[in-house]
Amino acid sequence: MASGNPTLVTEFILLGVSDRPELQIPLFLVFLGIYGLTGTGNLCIITLTSVDSQLQTIMYFFLRHLAVFSLGNSTTIVPTMLVNFSLTKKTISYYGCAAQLGGFLVFTVSEIFMLSAMAYDRYVAICSPLLYMVLVSPQICRLLVFLTYLQSLTTAVTVTCCVFSLSFCSSNIIHHFYCDDVPLLALSCSKTYIPETAVFTFLETNLCFSMTVILISYFNIVLAILRIRSSQGRQKAFSTCASHLMAVSVFYGTLLFMYLQPRTNH
Repeated sequence: MASGNPTLVTEFILLGVSDRPELQIPLFLVFLGIYGLTGTGNLCIITLTSVDSQLQTIMYFFLRHLAVFSLGNSTTIVPTMLVNFSLTKKTISYYGCAAQLGGFLVFTVSEIFMLSAMAYDRYVAICSPLLYMVLVSPQICRLLVFLTYLQSLTTAVTVTCCVFSLSFCSSNIIHHFYCDDVPLLALSCSKTYIPETAVFTFLETNLCFSMTVILISYFNIVLAILRIRSSQGRQKAFSTCASHLMAVSVFYGTLLFMYLQPRTNH
């Protein structure tokens, strides 16, 4: 490939999860099963929270949007990965790679901020229940969802443009099972300092801001729960946010492991 001309790169090769031929079918079945369960679960949540009148509350409003983002995120990545399990040459087109990166960022950043909004919702419900309908009114909820979409689209467009403004001329092999910003930056033969700074500034700002909201919310939630005298009351208060706390731990733990580490470790 000629140096300095990104248009010569018409496709990328995804190395995938494993290059061992005997593992391709088992991995295909495992990820197909996971994708099927994920898709079915999220579709059920979206349907039930849309049609059931008893689920028309703020908590389920946020949960419905979280299910949409989760379904979109898995659909952006898994179908291409499943197809590549059955192919010898695991390729994705240049523009397909850009679209996958953009879609992944849109839904991931949306999940990040939706989990933050849900933490705020639980904080108000437990710490200020009398002001709940004022602090978490339908108008405020719609505003939070709108800002989530706006920030996710801004991040996706900016990061994708930064990554694909670079030249790819030395290699087109991505050491990953989908198009992610870190492996793509590592492939570039251009100077990556400015794009890399912009990419990591966006990603780490999103993570740090949302984590700050969640940590502050749960710090106040824990203090409020400890002030409850009855053990039954403490258990009931904790049960309202246990599933959300578990989702936050898994989701943010994975993101922090992937992105907040020195580049030499990737």
